[in-house]
Order: sequence, then structure tokens, then C-alpha cells
Amino acid sequence: MKNEPLSLFAFDVFAPAHLTSGSWRNEGDQGHRYTDLQYWTGIARKLEEAGFDGIFFADNVGYHDVYRGNGDAALRDAAQFPINDPTVLISGMAAVTKHLTFGVTCSATYEPPYLLARKFSSLDHLTSGRVGWNIVTSYSEAAARNLGKEQQLSPEERYDMADEYMDVVYKLWESSFEEDAVVRDAESATYIDPAKVHQINHSGTHFRVPGFHLCEPSPQRTPVLFQAGASSRGMAFGGKHAEAVFLQGTSVEGTKRSVDKLRQAVADAGRDPKDVKIVILLTVVVAPTDEEAQAKYRKAVETAPIDGILARFSGWTGIDMAEYELDTPLRSVGTKAGQSMVDMFSKADPDRDWTPRQIAEFLAVGGTGSTIVGSPETVAAELRRWRDEAGVDGINLSYITKPGGWDDFIELALPVLRAEGLVAPARTEDEDPVTLREKLFGQKYTLDGHPATGYRTGRLAPAADSTAS
Repeated sequence: MKNEPLSLFAFDVFAPAHLTSGSWRNEGDQGHRYTDLQYWTGIARKLEEAGFDGIFFADNVGYHDVYRGNGDAALRDAAQFPINDPTVLISGMAAVTKHLTFGVTCSATYEPPYLLARKFSSLDHLTSGRVGWNIVTSYSEAAARNLGKEQQLSPEERYDMADEYMDVVYKLWESSFEEDAVVRDAESATYIDPAKVHQINHSGTHFRVPGFHLCEPSPQRTPVLFQAGASSRGMAFGGKHAEAVFLQGTSVEGTKRSVDKLRQAVADAGRDPKDVKIVILLTVVVAPTDEEAQAKYRKAVETAPIDGILARFSGWTGIDMAEYELDTPLRSVGTKAGQSMVDMFSKADPDRDWTPRQIAEFLAVGGTGSTIVGSPETVAAELRRWRDEAGVDGINLSYITKPGGWDDFIELALPVLRAEGLVAPARTEDEDPVTLREKLFGQKYTLDGHPATGYRTGRLAPAADSTAS
């Protein structure tokens, strides 16, 4: 595994700015073009030509209003706001590409599983199987309030609901339509054979979904499943359901501990630990020399507004960082929002007692992911360390400026990474496209041992009243 090339995904959000505070203020930044489809199709072509495996879209159905008890700092810094629905971008970007894949975040807390199953089947059809779903349970109190809840559910409650949610979507994607249900037989006037479409008859604690799926089987049936929870409950959920896990870490050593815990969670769920890919959030600041790269990084940190940084972190964790002195050590606290985000600083690096000021300096560029700064050769050496010592399989690449950070990476770092075998050669135009799961695992459908596979191979028996007729 250590000698395999890293998967390479760009990481973004359908908003003016993502993780780097104040990025929209940098000369040449094009984040303000986020509402222009031509901007996004241009990004898709750029990433395809450079040989990226895909682009991964974060999302949040709330906003950051915890810091100082309001959303003012987040609004001023465009802190992941305003934010549009990333799923609507995918078909447009897929139309101008052949090999680029798409990971998209959607919440299992606020969208009914019946509708989400249709959304991802539709995307899987339109992308020819190049789509994955990043499963989140949402952390935002603002989302809860605006989506009909008095307050956010606890992490345990959200994950309990998400486990049943997955049962529902697996039944819809894998069990409802038999492979040959669509016959298009003009002679018998039959487009779909009713005997081969089955109601799922799901009745559980959180969901009741009696009917059959709205969509015929898509190329992958179940989209590739990403997951990002780093709490113990989140890791258990990922160990059961995830095919790829998105991690964030402050160091190689801390990330290695998380990777080991995650692979153990996969084994505890009865699956092969190698059946889950680990993708790490990184920002690469590259220039021809180490000195130039360091200067670029220092400028970005120095110009990042601290209120914008702390507005993001307060929103992610549910802790109002305005209540803490900037140089007072932050102790571990319990939170109903992003406990894993708090633990990343307070527990993952046990030899350091982080202060709000230190957290803000770390988060200024690239948010909660680590940042690699240096020449192309330095970047290559550091990425090799992340691969070989932390045990990650791929990276989600963030940026200082949009899309300038990716442009620098493509021009300067990528040729060296390819020469050293850290990133695979770009696919050529004459190569046949493959699905996202084929790109990651070599097959279209979920692997043996994954719970979705059981629903497909042990398809629901068609009861007398459970066909489409």
C-alpha cells in the first residue's frame, strides 16, 4: 500500500471562500465568481487536464453564528457563506469532463432518505457513475433551528438515526429494482417489468418508507460512500458504512493514530480494513524555493482576519471562542456540535495545550487541515511522509487563493510528484472512463463485506403486494 500513488482530489465549497480566512481579499482570487457556471466548468476542465482524480465539495445547511452570539464575523469574512447547493453543479461539470469524479456532502439529518436516494441515483446516471456521497450528520444549531428543530440532536442521536437512514437508502438503491427490470418491450407495451420492482417496506424507529425506489439502477447503484466523523461514534459509523474516510489532522503522528483507530473500527465491523481509503485534508503552498513559499504562507497568515478564523471554529465546534482569552489554554470540553473538531486540538496532540491564538494561527490557511509549505521537492518529501508514515491513501487539496492555489500546485508540484511516483499519470483522452468506485477499488459495486452488498445479493423477496403492479 505504501508504494501506491496517492489519489488526488481538489477540495472546495459552493461559496466565495472556504477554509482560508480572508482568501477572497487576495489579488487574483476568483471566489466571487462562485455563482457563474462557466467558472465551475472551467475548474472541471483544469482539474481533468491536470489528471486530478476528482473534486470534493463540502457543504453546510447552517451558518456560523456562534462567535459573539451572532453571524456578523462570518458574514464579513464570507466564512463559507453565502453557500449554495453543490449537487446542482455536478451535472454541468460532468458534461465537460470524462474522467473527473465528484464527492458531494449531503446531510443524513435533514433530508429524507427517499429524496436523497433519488438525488444520488440521478447524479450517478448523469455522471456515468462518477459520484460519491460524503455522509454527514450535521453539527450546526443554525441548521437545526431553520429546519424545524428546537435544537440540534446529540451526536449519539444523530448517528443512531443515520444508521437507520443507511438501511433505507441501501434498500432503495440495491433491493428495489432488479438488474433487468427495465425491458423497454414495445411489443408487449412494457417499459418496466412490474414483477422485478419491489417495495422496500421499511418501518423503523425514525423512518417509514413503504414504496419502491423512484429511479432505475444507476451505474454504481450505491454511490461511493465517504464519511468524515472522527469521534468514537463517528468512527464506528464509518467502520460500518464508509468506503473512503476524510480525515483532518494537525500532524503526521496524530493522523497515524486516527488512521489506526479507523482501520480497527472497520475490522470491528467485520470488514477488511483495506476496503476503506483514507483521504487527508491538506493545503499545499508551493513556490520555486522554500523561502518564496514561506513568504507566501506568512503573508496569508498575517492578513487573515482573526474574527473570521474564530467564527469558523466557533461554528464547527459550537463553542463561542470570544469567551476565551486568546492566550489561555483551551481545555477539552463536551459539545453537541463538532466534538471531533475540539478533540483534534485538545487530545490529538497530547504534548501541546492549544490556546485560541495558536488555533487561529493554525486555522488561518487551509482551516483544520495541515499545511505543507515549500519548493516542489519539499512538497514531494512531505507528501511521501504523509503517505508512508501516516498511512493515507489520498489528499483533499485546499488552497490560499481560488483557484490560484491549485494552479501553483499543478504547475510546480505536480510534475515532481508524478516523477517520484507519488501521483499517478493523468488519464489520456483515448482511455475509457471508469466509475469512481472502479477508480478506487477496481469494481463498480460495493465490495464484499459492505452492508450495501448484502442488500443487493440478498434482495428483498417480492411479496404479493410489493411489486409495482
